[in-house]
Amino acid sequence: MTSSTGVLVLGGGPGGYAAAFAAADLGLDVTLVDDAPNPGGVCLYRGCIPSKTLLHVAALLRDAEAAAAHGVAFGRPTIDLDALRRHKDAVVARLTGGLGQLCRQRKVRFVQGRGRFLGPHLLAVDAASGGEEIAFENAIVATGSEPRTLDELAAQGDLVWDSTAALELREVPGRLLVVGGGYIGVELASVYLALGSEVTIVEVTQGLLPGVDPELVRPLLQSLKGRARLMFGTSVTALERTGDGLMVTLTAAQGGAESLAVDRVLSSVGRRPRTEGIGLEALGLAPDAQGFLPVDRERRTALGHVFAIGDVAGQPMLAHKASHEGRVAAEVIAGRPAAFDPAAIPAVVFSDPEIAWAGLMEQDAAERGVDVRIGRFPWAASGRALTLGRSDGLTKIVAERASGRILGVGLTGPGAGELIAEGVLAIELGAVAEDVARTIHPHPTLSETVMEASEGVFGHAAHYYGR
Repeated sequence: MTSSTGVLVLGGGPGGYAAAFAAADLGLDVTLVDDAPNPGGVCLYRGCIPSKTLLHVAALLRDAEAAAAHGVAFGRPTIDLDALRRHKDAVVARLTGGLGQLCRQRKVRFVQGRGRFLGPHLLAVDAASGGEEIAFENAIVATGSEPRTLDELAAQGDLVWDSTAALELREVPGRLLVVGGGYIGVELASVYLALGSEVTIVEVTQGLLPGVDPELVRPLLQSLKGRARLMFGTSVTALERTGDGLMVTLTAAQGGAESLAVDRVLSSVGRRPRTEGIGLEALGLAPDAQGFLPVDRERRTALGHVFAIGDVAGQPMLAHKASHEGRVAAEVIAGRPAAFDPAAIPAVVFSDPEIAWAGLMEQDAAERGVDVRIGRFPWAASGRALTLGRSDGLTKIVAERASGRILGVGLTGPGAGELIAEGVLAIELGAVAEDVARTIHPHPTLSETVMEASEGVFGHAAHYYGR
């Protein structure tokens, strides 16, 4: 079977379906190819949505435990793992089914199967229903990413999980070793801690969440220290299967090793772009040294009619970044002036407490020689945070010293992922700290901490006195 289309989108994740929908809304003929029954990609099927569903349950369990400090005591919760799994799967099915309906409403042709380029204007789709070749005028590569794995972990079969396996929620292991202290490891460790696992987190660098502002990480670090074992500057050097579990050898960078018996290991050492097996050689394209497809501001590859977006197009590998890139590519194909040139891309770690940031943080400014002033507001001084029993948060504003222009915003605390949007908007609009400080925020709310941190840039915050 052979068909043709104006815009071929390979990959149905948040970048791919956003690109397909935007192109269709602009009047273009669009075909979307993905190997899942409906659009959604890793984010909806095996990433963002299932993990946040489980993290919500983890937060409920922690809140129930913490309620005793407010004079409310609950009995020990009973966890029905099968029901929890069904709930997670129902959320995924509802969202991905809704995207399938949006495809039909927009008249986007959806083809289920694995796509592989045969030439600059031809794609082959291998599908259970039969093969197909699709001729296209323009293509958008949105094939996403997949979990990385360490060679020493790969040979242990179902005793070693990647993030996909961990989100399947097959069981709650008694002892879980999490290899990697990045955001995926931290989030999944939080889930299994709440469900009852004894968790050890091993990170090869000297701290949790490498690359994140240490001041923002500190409250999370303090929270985890009382609930999980944390081992920094440490790597896995050997694994041995012992019945239904594993004996793991952990070696510290400064020397010394110890053996640890665990039931399961979660490998969360990052993700890599998914570019193998999609026929890039037929396009005359090749990934760079990091595995990404080089693109320009319009998201064009070296082949002008082929675009790349999302995880295959470079860091940060985030769903919302992919969606915006997808819309840019669609507008460019439609002949509109567009470019991907954000002033800031927010990032959120959905831990407990949450961490969110955007723009230039304090350490980045120091490394680049940018002269800045820092405004801080600890949530211990927030009336709303105290009513919630959550005084462990922090809001931080990084402003250019000479102009007061906001360059970066960071938050730690419950709802940080919701609050960061104001900071992103301030950075995008070129707002100065005084703009935010003089914007009336409702009281009592956590959003007030952004206002007071902005006041702190000038050395004054009504509810906090700092040098």
